[in-house]
Amino acid sequence: MKNLRKEDISQEVFDLYDAYAHNQLSRRQFMDKLSTYAVGGITVMSLLSFIMPDYKNKLQVAQDDARLKTEYITYESPEGGGTIRGLLARPADATGKLPGIVVVHENRGLNPHIEDVCRRAALEGYIALAPDALTPLGGYPGNDDDGRALQRQRDRYKMLEDFIMGFRYLKSHEQSTGKVGVVGFCFGGWISNMMAVRLPDLGAAVPFYGGQPDAEFVPDIQAPLMLQYAGLDERVNAGWPAYEAALQAHDKDYAVHFYPEVNHGFHNDTTPRYDAEAAKLAWERTINFFNSKLK
Repeated sequence: MKNLRKEDISQEVFDLYDAYAHNQLSRRQFMDKLSTYAVGGITVMSLLSFIMPDYKNKLQVAQDDARLKTEYITYESPEGGGTIRGLLARPADATGKLPGIVVVHENRGLNPHIEDVCRRAALEGYIALAPDALTPLGGYPGNDDDGRALQRQRDRYKMLEDFIMGFRYLKSHEQSTGKVGVVGFCFGGWISNMMAVRLPDLGAAVPFYGGQPDAEFVPDIQAPLMLQYAGLDERVNAGWPAYEAALQAHDKDYAVHFYPEVNHGFHNDTTPRYDAEAAKLAWERTINFFNSKLK
């Protein structure tokens, strides 16, 4: 079997995966369409294995990293899903109070990658919380296919309430300074945008390739925004011009970065959509932004 490299995969395959990961194709439809690209010694199964997430081998910060104190906590979300579970992480040697970051998952629940991002945020000197919006349905089920199926069962505005209450939990935590921002990816990017709409006391928001709020909501945004977009992500980027026009019309504090020739999900290092250079730059910008707004 041919050892695949990112360079061996056509853009159409990444586009197919994007459609599959966002519930526009069933697994069967995805596999059928994938077979078109199984040529020249490349099999469907090798393509599938290559493009699907590898959570086991891609963690940047180990679950038991001695530099961190991590625990699973619960908090109440009465207007959302009830009792919500999340991963809480902070530096093990922290002596004073810390600013906070809510880390919002994609459309498949709190999987190992988002937990890893939560730990990365904590290592930057924050108390970080990654809630699991699948808690009312038993939590992240251990694989993304089932995670997406479960998340489709929940109303996204109810899930928004869950992350808003996660913000409230973190803001009032005894080890928090009360200055709290949010970073989210894909679905989590939309949540981050909407938290900026809903929360006048949000310290900062960094949506990665997230859906934009309707223009009518933009006047309510008080938090400074840093918006991160993938250059090849036509689906999400289509909403940017109207959002930008509304942000400008209402004189909102925002910065925007487009990363050329990278796919939706470029920050997620568990799939070949990952772009190391763009991800490193985007994360550095994210942390610098939070440092300037929350510390």
